[in-house]
Amino acid sequence: MNFQSLFPVTLSSQWHDVNQCILPDNLKSWLLDPNSLTARLKSHCQTFSVELLGQRIETCQESEAVASIPVGAQVLVREVLLFCDDIPQVFARSLLPLSSLTGDEQALANLGNQSLGQVLFNNPSLERQSIEVSEFTSSSSVANLAKLLSTSEHCDNSLDNLWGRRSIFILENKPLMVAEVFLPGAFAYQKELEVDN
Repeated sequence: MNFQSLFPVTLSSQWHDVNQCILPDNLKSWLLDPNSLTARLKSHCQTFSVELLGQRIETCQESEAVASIPVGAQVLVREVLLFCDDIPQVFARSLLPLSSLTGDEQALANLGNQSLGQVLFNNPSLERQSIEVSEFTSSSSVANLAKLLSTSEHCDNSLDNLWGRRSIFILENKPLMVAEVFLPGAFAYQKELEVDN
């Protein structure tokens, strides 16, 4: 299935401080994990892959603006799906301000089907600011994406709402925002999987 036609999915939602939400423990362990989501997903599967839905330059809208990425800033929007063993796990939407895509960071504009997270977490200068979370209802654009993905026999689409997180990363003093929403088949919703060693 060609998912590129769905771009941009966008994520219009209210984002909340994690202390304002009551989260199940298994989901909390994924949403609040400060480490690389790519690395964690890879540890749970044989084959990890990224599919680029699309990317384009847009003007940052009020619904996504934060202090370090203000309304009106020119941003490169990048949307991808992360798969484990061909099961869609995560929809990710990144805002990369053009003012941040200078020097070595220009390479972030040309990642294609590479994981942005893997590149970020390989950089020793990386700082992650606080994580915000949000719940996406069955009528949201990302839930509609999940419904289309559920045509695959692997996907359990029985969840009412989907959960996501976003945070600002600072790379060489340059901000960028990454939002990730766990799709219905995601490990994050499976209670028995996360028995931490």
